[in-house]
Amino acid sequence: MKKLSLAILTAGFTMTFAQKVSDYKYIVVPNSFESFKKQNYGLSNALAKSLKAKQYIVISDNRGEWSSEANSNPCHILNADIKNDSSFLRNKILVEFKDCNNNVIASQKGSSSIKEFEEGFQDALKQALMSVPAANPKEIKTENLTQELQTESVNEAAVQKMVTTAEKTVKYSNGKIVLQKIQLEDNQFILVENNSSVPFATFKATTKKDSFKAKLRSGENTFGYLENGNVIIEIPKGNDEYSKEVFSLVK
Repeated sequence: MKKLSLAILTAGFTMTFAQKVSDYKYIVVPNSFESFKKQNYGLSNALAKSLKAKQYIVISDNRGEWSSEANSNPCHILNADIKNDSSFLRNKILVEFKDCNNNVIASQKGSSSIKEFEEGFQDALKQALMSVPAANPKEIKTENLTQELQTESVNEAAVQKMVTTAEKTVKYSNGKIVLQKIQLEDNQFILVENNSSVPFATFKATTKKDSFKAKLRSGENTFGYLENGNVIIEIPKGNDEYSKEVFSLVK
């Protein structure tokens, strides 16, 4: 006879905000969690399986594997995390769902009296996910991308001077044009043509690694990211459609 689990379920989310988990279509489930680096105990697979059963589309933390829809709307995606919250007698976990700005949309605790780690943690996860509703995607109300970028105007003369005086030149090309990368701040850089004083695109880092909010010289706002040493820009085509423009590192 299988041992019975004396599970303690904390009813309801311990944190809730304007947006709910069910409002989102995509959820990122990483292969490992910070609290379980040495041993995952099958938590990633268990979490992904449970979310899929609730009609969420589970994606990896490798953005290169995302669909074009997911790539063009990174702020319509949640990031899942599992933290070890165990005590001496019980296996406990905390599941958190964060948006693209690293805000916790919801968190849920689960606890199990099963002492074996793998079985106990998975049982605690099962309890924590019981209150997660099925997916019911809605239009996520995000702030105007122009405001989110908060990109300061770059003086044209200053840009031309930076292009001219840059000691270490890093260049990218899409086969048609060659762009020089200029780092403005730790979290912001521009791509600019050698003979131009207007940036081809301005990038500002998001909370997700190697992902950026971008503003094109046309004034359009979009997203960009780094992949295998290349700069990828999602170029707006209209009607909420995007094309992927790949700028490869010029060696």
